[in-house]
Amino acid sequence: MKQILEVENVKCKGCANTLITSLKEEFGEIEVDLNVQPRKITLDLEDEKKEALKLKLRDLGYPLTTDELSGLQKAKTTAKSFVSCAIGKMNT
Repeated sequence: MKQILEVENVKCKGCANTLITSLKEEFGEIEVDLNVQPRKITLDLEDEKKEALKLKLRDLGYPLTTDELSGLQKAKTTAKSFVSCAIGKMNT
């Protein structure tokens, strides 16, 4: 089923490229909307895969806006997002 989810720390096309390439194999085609705040991703996602997506996004540094993260976890995801963004920029 098509779902639209809000994610944090997505700043640019490099971030979007990382999301698209990192999630494609497991979750299929992903659209990233860079024209809204918070950023939104759109994908076909079955409910049983939502937790796996949530963990993968967090691991990349782009947690869902609905994730309840501690201060340390937020700092870690922000740091990870900078690395993911740089990788995304190099792979374009």
